[in-house]
Amino acid sequence: MTTTGDRAAAPVSTVSGAAAPVVTVGDAAADVAGPDPAGPERSARGTGRAGRYAAAGLVLGLVLMIGFAVGRAGRPDPVPVRAAAPPAHAGHGPGGLEVSRDGWTLALAEASLTAGRPGELAFRIIGPDGTAVTAFEVVHERRMHLIVIGRDLDGYQHVHPEMAPDGTWRARVVPAAAGPLRVIADFRPQGAPGPVALGVDVPVPGRYASRPLAPPEETLLVDGYTVTLDGGLRAGESNQVLVWLGRDGKPVGDLQRHLGAYGHLVALRQGDLAYLHVHPAAASRPSSVVAFGVTVPSAGTYRLFFEFRHLDRVHVAAFTVIV
Repeated sequence: MTTTGDRAAAPVSTVSGAAAPVVTVGDAAADVAGPDPAGPERSARGTGRAGRYAAAGLVLGLVLMIGFAVGRAGRPDPVPVRAAAPPAHAGHGPGGLEVSRDGWTLALAEASLTAGRPGELAFRIIGPDGTAVTAFEVVHERRMHLIVIGRDLDGYQHVHPEMAPDGTWRARVVPAAAGPLRVIADFRPQGAPGPVALGVDVPVPGRYASRPLAPPEETLLVDGYTVTLDGGLRAGESNQVLVWLGRDGKPVGDLQRHLGAYGHLVALRQGDLAYLHVHPAAASRPSSVVAFGVTVPSAGTYRLFFEFRHLDRVHVAAFTVIV
């Protein structure tokens, strides 16, 4: 697996009328380097990485039977964790590829969007009986998770719309640029056997110029935080991925819960934008390392968006992973 940093990590804005912060990633190409969270020079990268993996196997062998732990000098021991729940959509493979699936349909009501300006998306979820669904389960503290991103994997936003009594959902979004915008609704209707993820393209008027992804990097500097992604990915297998967090040369051990967990990971496949929403191993208290079990369906290039909350603000680190 190789990784590459995001083009930028823009300030997080808030959704009008929503109860949670909007998670956004902006656009640039240089913010991909920074100090090691524990302080050692990157020239010792090989030894540090080997130590991290050895410690990971030891501790998670005792706790998760899969395992993770701290192997870098100066990092605190990770907290005990419980086995993570199966990732969303595990029984159906990647989501977000279809506008209609298993009787559920994502129906746009309106979408008036302009690049760089706040706009509104309105939509309904139509059920197997042909009527708008109004009863949804709460999953990770919200009834609806909406991912909005350009087809070139730029301009990531994770928002939580509000629903009207007639089943119409409305969300405020800011398209990063003109061109095709992918909108993915992640939800679970009451009585449904599992979560559903549906996707639709929304055009944003203007001249479109697709941007290439940045070159490989495993460590990003995001809003002053050093974020390092560890772990290899093999298609069709359950892979352990660790995310390390540091700031000012020290581990960040006081993460706040974000949507019920100490971090979230959204993976999107380049090309068709197949969607995976992965939640971390459950932890009783925060730590500077967050562990995920990730299963990617195929070889290819993926964008991994790691969301975390610290000091009452949500941040996003975006990595490119080549499987």
